[in-house]
Amino acid sequence: MQELKTAADFFAGIGLVSLALERQGWETSYAVDYSKDKQKIYRSHFGTKPYRLANVQEVRGADIPPVKLIHASFPCTDVSVAGSRGGIKVGESLAFWEFARILREMLELKKLPPLLMLENVEGLLTSGGGKDLAEILQFLNSLGYAVDLLLIDAAYFVPQSRVRLFVIGSLGSQPLNPLAQEFALNYSSDARPKKVADFIRVNPQVSWSIRHLPMLPERVLQLEDIIDHSAQWWSRDRADYLFSQMFERHQQIIRRMMEADRWSYGTVFRRMRQRDGIKQSTAELRTDGLAGCLRTPKGGSARQILVRAGNGQFDARLINEMESARLMGAEDYILPPKLSLNEALFGFGDAVCVPVVEWIAENYLNPLLNEMAEVGTLKHSLMGKSTALPESA
Repeated sequence: MQELKTAADFFAGIGLVSLALERQGWETSYAVDYSKDKQKIYRSHFGTKPYRLANVQEVRGADIPPVKLIHASFPCTDVSVAGSRGGIKVGESLAFWEFARILREMLELKKLPPLLMLENVEGLLTSGGGKDLAEILQFLNSLGYAVDLLLIDAAYFVPQSRVRLFVIGSLGSQPLNPLAQEFALNYSSDARPKKVADFIRVNPQVSWSIRHLPMLPERVLQLEDIIDHSAQWWSRDRADYLFSQMFERHQQIIRRMMEADRWSYGTVFRRMRQRDGIKQSTAELRTDGLAGCLRTPKGGSARQILVRAGNGQFDARLINEMESARLMGAEDYILPPKLSLNEALFGFGDAVCVPVVEWIAENYLNPLLNEMAEVGTLKHSLMGKSTALPESA
């Protein structure tokens, strides 16, 4: 039985979660974000599809139409290892509790979706010594969701290093007994690396429902495959200045690349580092075929630089809008005309990599939703093919 796959998307940004779900047969019937700039970009691709411009504090459970999946990529600022590490009860990350309020209101209205997905940075695993994530999961348990954890690097799909944590919640799924849980973890997909399995093991108070998944795919794309060859490279003086900001070991790599009779590519972030005995802006080179994680351009150092070397030459420039879209697996995304690079980076840097969510939808959400429907109802369902053993096993 095929269920009608409808979703609500919170902190929707430019809609890359909706784009990924769309590719797997889902329809986003409610999206909300407070950013006018992101709404403008969203409209350029999705047209008049529902998108509410509002702060999450203004949203009520009664506003959300009946859906099968609710998703939230709540702000990571206070749980990221690059942020304040203040946790989920301060700053922007407090927004999770507004989302939690909406879920509670939906429960009271008897329209809580059978499936839930949260996305955030890897730092949520260790925020507050792991207590922040455990608190979130136990809150979801209190609503009736048994939960699962995935930690996936976008580098399995696209040439970008971008690790993100996903929480999947399902109503009516059988929590695993300890023996079944250990069995599931021992034969787990690489979407649950050791640090995730360890978190699950040390939090037995959480109601877990760990689903069998395949291994993540082997990436085909390399950095050179996403290059926009029509883009303009920097002036010689500007490229040479970037070269002068590199460590000697990185300059040596560039020199070797220049000796080849073909172009090789790398990326650079500027960071404050001790160089030549002085703390100064330093261009750190990466040449492993991957870009670093796309970021929102809140400072000059957050904008990633693309470099190429070969044929006796070295060039550099910022990664542009088209390349940013390709690095997020959104190569067909329609950007609005006259969009600035910073506006594009604010959109893509805050977003979720499209093929990662596609993989989750194809291998987790879609089969689970169909199984829940097959056993009778979506409100009172068993998980079908979950990795579980009988109590006597």
